Amino acid sequence: MTEKYKVLDKKITLSRREFARLAAAGGIVVLAPGCETVSQAFTPSSAQMAQLAGTAWTDLKQKQPTTNDPKYTSRVNRVAPRIIRAAGGNPAEWEVVVFDSDQLNAFALPGGKIGFYTGILDIMENDDQIAAVMGHEVAHVFFNHSGQRYGRTAATQAGLGVAQVVLGGGGQTSQAALQALGLGAQYGVILPFSRQHELEADKYGLRYMKKAGYDLNEAVRFWEGLSSKKSGEPPEFLSTHPSDATRIAQLKAEIAILQSGGA
Repeated sequence: MTEKYKVLDKKITLSRREFARLAAAGGIVVLAPGCETVSQAFTPSSAQMAQLAGTAWTDLKQKQPTTNDPKYTSRVNRVAPRIIRAAGGNPAEWEVVVFDSDQLNAFALPGGKIGFYTGILDIMENDDQIAAVMGHEVAHVFFNHSGQRYGRTAATQAGLGVAQVVLGGGGQTSQAALQALGLGAQYGVILPFSRQHELEADKYGLRYMKKAGYDLNEAVRFWEGLSSKKSGEPPEFLSTHPSDATRIAQLKAEIAILQSGGA
């Protein structure tokens, strides 16, 4: 039995015995569980993740009701092109959909897919707040955070001697791939990225906001407002999400840097 891995950007096929020998010799970096640094040997490319995301996106639109109500669609369609251009992308290559659900959530998938829920749009006071969340989600895509998460899972499984993570197949998306994309098994659940990825997305989402001409302070106002609606949030060390206090503190620090002319 053989397993395929991407090592130093070259696709090779290794037997389990060869894989174990290379891992032991340091030819393949195997990560310990909980480590945030992802081995490039196991990280799928953005193109590979886009292929996986395409299947999940199609399924999601079939399972979850969407809306064409301009009360919602006009808002996200105003913001999306500006944020995508600010991130260095082409708006014509992206699709934006509003899902009819009271969930306070939004997401973006590799391959240019953005999903917002009517629930979160109902509490957003202006386009600047939409831009804050959209910039954050788009940053996840441009930094290939889903690919890094997938690679970390694959590396951990390989280190345990059960390297059986595969990049899809048969028109279906594996559970590991769904988790990497940030989607729950029923696709209606949006999973958090690691604290590192969440804070990195916050940081660069603000840069996209600034470049697109939005008010950075509205990012803080939105997160403060969202935090006030929560109850029973677990301590930060028990969650992969940064606490609201950590997130807001970093946003304020980054805004200060950007408003002072920093990069």
